Amino acid sequence: MKTLLFPTDFSENATYAIRYGYYLAREIKADIFLCNDFLLPAEVTPGGMLGWPEDEFDTLLKNSTNELVKLKLSIEKSRTKTGFQPSISYLNESGYLTDVVNHIVSTKKIDLVVIGTHGSSGLTTLLLGDHSRRLIDGVKSPLLLVPPAARLSPVKKIAFASDFKTPEEDIKSIATLTELAKPLNAKILLTHIYETADQSTEFEKWIKHFVRELPARVNFSNITYKMYKSKGQQRGLEWLCMSGEIDILAMMHRSHTFIDSLFRGSQTQKIAGHIPIPLLVFPA
Repeated sequence: MKTLLFPTDFSENATYAIRYGYYLAREIKADIFLCNDFLLPAEVTPGGMLGWPEDEFDTLLKNSTNELVKLKLSIEKSRTKTGFQPSISYLNESGYLTDVVNHIVSTKKIDLVVIGTHGSSGLTTLLLGDHSRRLIDGVKSPLLLVPPAARLSPVKKIAFASDFKTPEEDIKSIATLTELAKPLNAKILLTHIYETADQSTEFEKWIKHFVRELPARVNFSNITYKMYKSKGQQRGLEWLCMSGEIDILAMMHRSHTFIDSLFRGSQTQKIAGHIPIPLLVFPA
């Protein structure tokens, strides 16, 4: 991963996500883009058509640029004198957040988008936030959601949680995950959370074979596997994040799976407590 994108609304949580992401960028030797999107306020013309105030665009663009410059300077002032120093660029566009992010991802060859979560530091909060949900559903690159409780410390273990019902898709996500894990010298933990009724001897045999063959397919050997038994997958996922065993939780977002249900509707209400680690979401 060579280039990270940081969409920001200049809020406290967004700024903290940039701090976390900048720390990560230094570790993996990646450059960064800061970006801000803004929507022009529409007004109705005498003919009944929507139009834009002529001077509004220039004002919003100037304000956005000023804030991005301040943010860039703030990050540069916090730099240490040793180690890799990421280059920092910034840009701003008008439009809806997901459209702006996808345009930048495609034109600037972005490898990872990093955003802050809104509200308190819980998985429930970040999944229910409108911006986060839209980006999870629509962004065409891996997305890292950073809660305010995330620690600025080395990433040593990343868990990839899956039901492994589509192994070829999982392999593609794991291969991308290795691009993050290698420069961090981090371990990848494959995990499957199950209830007693869901587990089978056949699955255990299959997953052991899958794990044995995986290092050759993704060119990465520091991979382990562990199954977690839990009364409910949501509860098990929360326990995994709270256990202190992992530094980042990674998932693939695809339709009609347990993971997909976490991002929609009332399922998120069932997850109690606060999740103190970032969530890395791979698009289907």
